[in-house]
Amino acid sequence: MAVIVGSHNPRDAYTGDVRTTPEADVTLVLDFLNTLDVEEGTDALDGADSWRAWVSARDLRPCPVPEARAARKSLRALVGDTTAAPAEDVEIPVRISVTANGPSLVADSAVGSVLAAATRLSLLGEFSRVKICPADNCRWAFYDRSRNRSRSWCSMSACGNREKARAWRQRSTQS
Repeated sequence: MAVIVGSHNPRDAYTGDVRTTPEADVTLVLDFLNTLDVEEGTDALDGADSWRAWVSARDLRPCPVPEARAARKSLRALVGDTTAAPAEDVEIPVRISVTANGPSLVADSAVGSVLAAATRLSLLGEFSRVKICPADNCRWAFYDRSRNRSRSWCSMSACGNREKARAWRQRSTQS
């Protein structure tokens, strides 16, 4: 996945300072990855109306649905979704702006904003904490806040517990 740096109109663009905490970026990236909800069987990218509603709820600027699908597919593959083969390279224009507050990435579209957020997380060494739950009926994206970055499940009380119980039952019937 490539992020193109170019010049674009800065009005109404999402900006982020690379020196801030990653919480807003984590939220945006997770929200985007979770536009696909395997457990509920919903996908905000199934239609233009649902995509526009998602974009509007976050005060972002719309972009074509196919562009969003390709970016989501590539990002989900990057963070460990084994069911999402990487799409072709996704190239979204993003600008670097230097102001009195320091450098920041500026994007003119929803997908550009998500990729800028992912880039900032990567620069901070936090992108590897974004993961996909391995439960086949879940596949929810989550942020691993564990000290040693070893969390595997979106929720230990739901998916993790279910998988551990399944593994225990399988082991006990084999004995």
